[in-house]
Amino acid sequence: MPNELIANARMYAIAPTAAAAWRELFGWLARASGIALSVIDHAFPAPLGDLWARSDLACTFMCGWPWWRQGRTHRLVAAPVPSAPWSGGRAVYCSHFIVRADSPFTSLESTFGHRFAFTIADSHSGYNAPRHHLMAHRMAAGRPLFSEVLGPLTTPRRVLEAIIENRADVGPQDSFAFSLMCRHLPELTRQVRVVASTPVVPIPALMASRGMTDGVVEQLAAALLRVGDTGELQALRADLCITGFARLDPATYGIAERWAEEAEANGLAVIA
Repeated sequence: MPNELIANARMYAIAPTAAAAWRELFGWLARASGIALSVIDHAFPAPLGDLWARSDLACTFMCGWPWWRQGRTHRLVAAPVPSAPWSGGRAVYCSHFIVRADSPFTSLESTFGHRFAFTIADSHSGYNAPRHHLMAHRMAAGRPLFSEVLGPLTTPRRVLEAIIENRADVGPQDSFAFSLMCRHLPELTRQVRVVASTPVVPIPALMASRGMTDGVVEQLAAALLRVGDTGELQALRADLCITGFARLDPATYGIAERWAEEAEANGLAVIA
């Protein structure tokens, strides 16, 4: 095992203030767990795959769908429990479909025939969940749903910005990332609105490298499970839009692959 272990919140460090909050959480985690952590930056446009390939990861967010497709190579530590009503107090998330606040669109169906933006094709929230949600509409229409598909834009924020700037009409948002943007970037999120959402699935978890020892994983997990009950973290929980962390059964992430298989079997290998 590497001598120095790292932590990173790239997926949900959606603004400087959010990144600072995650850094503060990792500092607390190091003290509470007794595991020394070095918090590193890995901002866009650096590929997430390069971060996930490192052998010294102790805590980094990873999307469950690529994790599943890569053979469950990383070790689940714990997953955040979002404070938003759609989570129902569980470690889940969904994909919101957003449009400009001043647009004429009143539903997802009303955006058909217009421009769709996405994050990246191996993202569950930014591609896989939306295409599964669109599957029945595509089958019923028997033709492409959108006049143009814009992407990959890589991050939820860049999809949001494309819609604000009128380069696209509708696109998906990781609901947890969107909650964080509502708190940390309200000047952006007030310019859009949600017209539909997918069903919830297990949220991306903090994961460690495959070679991380049981002891390190369990010490980190035990500390994270105390986040929701630690009084000194109340303000930090609010800034991170969470109520705490939970352990998840790795098998639950298989739903993302089932959705992919269903979409691909019904002619929606790509969003169109």
